Amino acid sequence: MIILIFFVVHWYLSLFVQTFYLHRYAAHKMFTMNPFWEKFFFFFTYVCQGSSFLSPRAYAILHRMHHAFSDTAKDPHSPHYYTNAFSMMWQTKNIYNDVLRHRVKPEERFDGNYPEWNALESFGDTYWSRVSWGLFYIAFYVMFVPADMWYLYLLLPFHFLMGPIHGAIVNWSGHKYGYQNFDNNDKSKNSLFFDFLTGGELFQNNHHKLPNRVNFGVRWWEVDPTYPVIWTLDKLGIIKMKKARA
Repeated sequence: MIILIFFVVHWYLSLFVQTFYLHRYAAHKMFTMNPFWEKFFFFFTYVCQGSSFLSPRAYAILHRMHHAFSDTAKDPHSPHYYTNAFSMMWQTKNIYNDVLRHRVKPEERFDGNYPEWNALESFGDTYWSRVSWGLFYIAFYVMFVPADMWYLYLLLPFHFLMGPIHGAIVNWSGHKYGYQNFDNNDKSKNSLFFDFLTGGELFQNNHHKLPNRVNFGVRWWEVDPTYPVIWTLDKLGIIKMKKARA
Protein backbone atom coordinates (compact mmCIF):
# COMPACT_ATOMS: atom_id res chain seq x y z
CA MET A 1 0.00 0.00 0.00
CA ILE A 2 2.78 2.46 0.85
CA ILE A 3 4.31 2.01 -2.60
CA LEU A 4 1.03 2.83 -4.33
CA ILE A 5 0.60 5.90 -2.11
CA PHE A 6 4.16 6.98 -2.96
CA PHE A 7 3.46 6.52 -6.67
CA VAL A 8 0.21 8.49 -6.59
CA VAL A 9 1.75 11.30 -4.53
CA HIS A 10 4.71 11.53 -6.91
CA TRP A 11 2.39 11.46 -9.96
CA TYR A 12 0.20 14.30 -8.74
CA LEU A 13 2.92 16.48 -7.23
CA SER A 14 4.95 16.25 -10.42
CA LEU A 15 1.81 16.92 -12.41
CA PHE A 16 0.91 19.92 -10.27
CA VAL A 17 4.24 21.70 -10.66
CA GLN A 18 4.21 21.01 -14.38
CA THR A 19 0.77 22.53 -14.98
CA PHE A 20 0.92 25.22 -12.27
CA TYR A 21 4.51 26.43 -12.45
CA LEU A 22 5.98 25.38 -15.79
CA HIS A 23 2.88 25.77 -17.93
CA ARG A 24 0.53 28.35 -16.44
CA TYR A 25 3.24 30.49 -14.81
CA ALA A 26 6.51 30.12 -16.72
CA ALA A 27 5.06 29.77 -20.22
CA HIS A 28 1.89 31.90 -19.97
CA LYS A 29 2.28 34.11 -16.88
CA MET A 30 -1.42 33.69 -16.08
CA PHE A 31 -0.65 34.98 -12.58
CA THR A 32 2.15 36.75 -10.79
CA MET A 33 4.07 35.99 -7.60
CA ASN A 34 6.79 37.76 -5.63
CA PRO A 35 10.47 36.70 -5.87
CA PHE A 36 10.28 34.55 -2.71
CA TRP A 37 7.38 32.43 -3.98
CA GLU A 38 8.88 32.24 -7.46
CA LYS A 39 12.04 30.71 -5.99
CA PHE A 40 10.00 28.51 -3.64
CA PHE A 41 7.97 26.99 -6.47
CA PHE A 42 11.08 26.72 -8.65
CA PHE A 43 12.71 24.57 -5.96
CA PHE A 44 9.43 22.74 -5.33
CA THR A 45 9.31 21.89 -9.05
CA TYR A 46 12.83 20.47 -8.84
CA VAL A 47 11.95 18.32 -5.82
CA CYS A 48 8.65 17.06 -7.21
CA GLN A 49 9.97 16.23 -10.67
CA GLY A 50 13.25 14.85 -9.35
CA SER A 51 15.03 12.81 -11.98
CA SER A 52 12.84 14.24 -14.75
CA PHE A 53 13.22 17.90 -13.77
CA LEU A 54 12.37 20.26 -16.63
CA SER A 55 13.88 23.71 -17.07
CA PRO A 56 11.23 26.45 -16.73
CA ARG A 57 13.06 28.46 -19.40
CA ALA A 58 13.26 25.65 -21.97
CA TYR A 59 9.73 24.49 -21.16
CA ALA A 60 8.34 28.00 -21.64
CA ILE A 61 10.08 28.49 -24.99
CA LEU A 62 8.97 25.13 -26.39
CA HIS A 63 5.43 25.63 -25.19
CA ARG A 64 5.20 29.06 -26.79
CA MET A 65 6.47 27.50 -30.02
CA HIS A 66 3.79 24.83 -29.69
CA HIS A 67 1.04 27.46 -29.54
CA ALA A 68 2.45 29.46 -32.44
CA PHE A 69 2.93 26.42 -34.70
CA SER A 70 0.23 24.10 -33.38
CA ASP A 71 -0.03 20.92 -35.46
CA THR A 72 2.23 22.19 -38.22
CA ALA A 73 5.65 20.89 -39.19
CA LYS A 74 7.27 23.47 -36.89
CA ASP A 75 5.33 22.31 -33.81
CA PRO A 76 7.84 20.75 -31.34
CA HIS A 77 5.40 17.96 -30.48
CA SER A 78 2.42 17.48 -32.76
CA PRO A 79 1.35 13.79 -32.86
CA HIS A 80 0.31 14.15 -36.49
CA TYR A 81 3.91 14.04 -37.69
CA TYR A 82 4.93 10.86 -35.83
CA THR A 83 3.88 7.23 -35.84
CA ASN A 84 3.86 6.91 -32.05
CA ALA A 85 4.22 8.92 -28.86
CA PHE A 86 7.77 7.65 -28.25
CA SER A 87 9.15 9.08 -31.50
CA MET A 88 7.26 12.33 -30.90
CA MET A 89 8.74 12.76 -27.43
CA TRP A 90 12.23 11.76 -28.59
CA GLN A 91 12.15 14.61 -31.10
CA THR A 92 10.76 16.92 -28.40
CA LYS A 93 13.69 15.90 -26.17
CA ASN A 94 16.16 16.83 -28.91
CA ILE A 95 14.57 20.26 -29.43
CA TYR A 96 14.36 20.80 -25.66
CA ASN A 97 18.06 19.98 -25.21
CA ASP A 98 19.05 22.33 -28.03
CA VAL A 99 17.13 25.15 -26.36
CA LEU A 100 18.30 24.24 -22.85
CA ARG A 101 21.98 24.20 -23.83
CA HIS A 102 21.73 27.33 -26.00
CA ARG A 103 22.60 25.44 -29.17
CA VAL A 104 19.81 27.29 -30.96
CA LYS A 105 18.55 30.82 -30.54
CA PRO A 106 14.76 30.95 -30.16
CA GLU A 107 12.70 33.58 -31.90
CA GLU A 108 12.55 36.76 -29.87
CA ARG A 109 8.79 36.44 -29.36
CA PHE A 110 9.28 33.13 -27.53
CA ASP A 111 12.14 34.26 -25.31
CA GLY A 112 12.12 36.05 -21.95
CA ASN A 113 9.59 36.64 -19.18
CA TYR A 114 10.09 33.28 -17.46
CA PRO A 115 11.55 32.40 -14.03
CA GLU A 116 15.32 31.87 -13.97
CA TRP A 117 17.58 30.29 -11.37
CA ASN A 118 20.68 29.32 -13.29
CA ALA A 119 22.41 27.41 -10.49
CA LEU A 120 19.47 25.15 -9.70
CA GLU A 121 18.55 24.73 -13.36
CA SER A 122 22.09 23.65 -14.22
CA PHE A 123 22.33 21.30 -11.25
CA GLY A 124 18.92 19.77 -11.96
CA ASP A 125 20.10 18.81 -15.44
CA THR A 126 23.28 17.05 -14.26
CA TYR A 127 23.66 13.28 -14.21
CA TRP A 128 24.49 13.55 -10.52
CA SER A 129 21.10 15.00 -9.78
CA ARG A 130 19.08 12.74 -12.07
CA VAL A 131 20.86 9.54 -11.00
CA SER A 132 20.65 10.48 -7.32
CA TRP A 133 16.89 10.90 -7.56
CA GLY A 134 16.67 7.60 -9.42
CA LEU A 135 18.62 5.86 -6.68
CA PHE A 136 16.30 7.40 -4.08
CA TYR A 137 13.25 5.95 -5.84
CA ILE A 138 14.92 2.54 -6.09
CA ALA A 139 15.94 2.60 -2.42
CA PHE A 140 12.39 3.47 -1.38
CA TYR A 141 11.04 0.52 -3.35
CA VAL A 142 13.67 -1.83 -1.92
CA MET A 143 12.65 -0.79 1.57
CA PHE A 144 8.90 -1.17 1.13
CA VAL A 145 8.14 -3.62 -1.69
CA PRO A 146 7.15 -7.04 -0.24
CA ALA A 147 9.06 -9.98 -1.63
CA ASP A 148 5.93 -11.47 -3.20
CA MET A 149 5.02 -8.20 -4.95
CA TRP A 150 8.11 -7.81 -7.12
CA TYR A 151 5.96 -6.57 -10.00
CA LEU A 152 5.66 -3.20 -8.26
CA TYR A 153 9.20 -2.50 -9.43
CA LEU A 154 7.66 -2.06 -12.89
CA LEU A 155 6.44 1.33 -11.67
CA LEU A 156 10.00 2.64 -11.32
CA PRO A 157 10.39 3.79 -14.95
CA PHE A 158 7.38 6.05 -14.41
CA HIS A 159 9.20 7.70 -11.49
CA PHE A 160 12.36 8.13 -13.55
CA LEU A 161 10.52 9.83 -16.44
CA MET A 162 7.50 11.36 -14.75
CA GLY A 163 7.68 14.78 -16.44
CA PRO A 164 8.11 13.49 -20.01
CA ILE A 165 5.37 10.89 -19.43
CA HIS A 166 2.93 13.62 -18.46
CA GLY A 167 4.00 15.57 -21.53
CA ALA A 168 3.56 12.57 -23.82
CA ILE A 169 0.03 11.91 -22.57
CA VAL A 170 -1.03 15.54 -23.01
CA ASN A 171 0.65 16.15 -26.36
CA TRP A 172 -0.49 12.87 -27.92
CA SER A 173 -4.01 12.50 -26.56
CA GLY A 174 -4.76 16.24 -26.46
CA HIS A 175 -4.24 16.58 -30.21
CA LYS A 176 -5.73 13.28 -31.35
CA TYR A 177 -8.64 12.12 -29.18
CA GLY A 178 -11.77 13.79 -27.89
CA TYR A 179 -14.09 16.62 -28.85
CA GLN A 180 -13.75 20.28 -29.83
CA ASN A 181 -15.57 23.29 -28.42
CA PHE A 182 -13.74 25.66 -30.79
CA ASP A 183 -12.32 25.67 -34.30
CA ASN A 184 -8.72 26.72 -33.67
CA ASN A 185 -7.37 25.82 -37.11
CA ASP A 186 -5.47 22.97 -35.48
CA LYS A 187 -6.29 19.49 -34.21
CA SER A 188 -6.43 20.25 -30.48
CA LYS A 189 -9.02 18.21 -28.57
CA ASN A 190 -10.56 18.01 -25.12
CA SER A 191 -9.99 14.41 -24.08
CA LEU A 192 -11.80 14.26 -20.72
CA PHE A 193 -14.80 15.94 -19.09
CA PHE A 194 -13.14 15.72 -15.67
CA ASP A 195 -9.40 15.74 -16.21
CA PHE A 196 -8.34 13.91 -13.07
CA LEU A 197 -5.43 12.29 -14.94
CA THR A 198 -3.44 15.36 -15.99
CA GLY A 199 -4.82 18.17 -13.84
CA GLY A 200 -6.73 20.01 -16.57
CA GLU A 201 -4.03 19.71 -19.23
CA LEU A 202 -6.22 17.55 -21.46
CA PHE A 203 -8.57 20.45 -22.16
CA GLN A 204 -6.23 21.28 -25.03
CA ASN A 205 -8.88 22.62 -27.39
CA ASN A 206 -10.12 25.09 -24.78
CA HIS A 207 -6.57 26.11 -23.90
CA HIS A 208 -5.53 26.73 -27.50
CA LYS A 209 -8.57 28.95 -28.00
CA LEU A 210 -8.10 30.80 -24.69
CA PRO A 211 -4.37 30.47 -23.92
CA ASN A 212 -4.40 33.01 -21.07
CA ARG A 213 -7.48 31.65 -19.29
CA VAL A 214 -6.32 30.16 -15.98
CA ASN A 215 -9.30 27.78 -15.74
CA PHE A 216 -8.91 25.30 -18.60
CA GLY A 217 -12.52 24.15 -18.28
CA VAL A 218 -15.03 26.20 -20.31
CA ARG A 219 -18.30 24.26 -20.20
CA TRP A 220 -19.99 23.92 -16.81
CA TRP A 221 -19.27 20.19 -16.81
CA GLU A 222 -15.57 20.53 -17.69
CA VAL A 223 -13.67 20.27 -14.42
CA ASP A 224 -10.11 21.55 -14.23
CA PRO A 225 -8.90 20.28 -10.81
CA THR A 226 -5.88 22.60 -10.77
CA TYR A 227 -7.98 25.75 -10.97
CA PRO A 228 -9.40 25.56 -7.39
CA VAL A 229 -5.83 25.25 -6.09
CA ILE A 230 -4.78 28.34 -8.04
CA TRP A 231 -7.91 30.20 -6.85
CA THR A 232 -7.03 29.30 -3.24
CA LEU A 233 -3.41 30.46 -3.64
CA ASP A 234 -4.74 33.73 -5.06
CA LYS A 235 -7.07 34.23 -2.09
CA LEU A 236 -4.19 33.51 0.29
CA GLY A 237 -2.10 36.21 -1.40
CA ILE A 238 0.61 33.78 -2.54
CA ILE A 239 -0.11 34.53 -6.19
CA LYS A 240 -2.17 37.14 -8.01
CA MET A 241 -4.29 35.99 -10.92
CA LYS A 242 -4.48 38.18 -14.00
CA LYS A 243 -7.65 38.86 -15.94
CA ALA A 244 -7.90 36.43 -18.84
CA ARG A 245 -7.17 37.78 -22.29
CA ALA A 246 -8.47 36.16 -25.45
